[in-house]
Amino acid sequence: MSVNRYQPHVLVLPEDDADRQLANGFLQDQSVLTSRIQVLPEVGGWTAVLDCFKSDHIGGMNKYPLRFMVLLIDFDRQKDRFDRARADIPAHLNGRVFILGVWSEPEKLKPTLGSYETIGSAMAKDCREGTDTIWSHVLLRHNASEIDRLREHVRPILFQSV
Repeated sequence: MSVNRYQPHVLVLPEDDADRQLANGFLQDQSVLTSRIQVLPEVGGWTAVLDCFKSDHIGGMNKYPLRFMVLLIDFDRQKDRFDRARADIPAHLNGRVFILGVWSEPEKLKPTLGSYETIGSAMAKDCREGTDTIWSHVLLRHNASEIDRLREHVRPILFQSV
């Protein structure tokens, strides 16, 4: 589904199929206004996410000031990954671009949290309710500051009653 570019909306750019499935699980939450969010095709690697963002999305972000983007990457246990990714985001877009991901890789979440769709739906519930049930997981809690920013800017776009 395509979003209305002239209304507040969110694009999600996933690194791989597992991240795409997490994002699609988020969309399965009945409270999400799916006309305001679009999950893009996966691009194959965290550097590919950044390359794709720079080549294909910066222009759109400049053209559509109500657009927000979530870059879903695997951190592969690399402490500097977030800072390296953030460095590729132009300063004037920092407030509208969010970098989220699993500390290692999404496959490591499944044994304790269930399917990607279940996990993604739980992420939506946390976002909607302002809780950290799923986000406090050891492989997700490093996202805390980005989640706080995301809730502030994106939650009112994606959830009617917020």
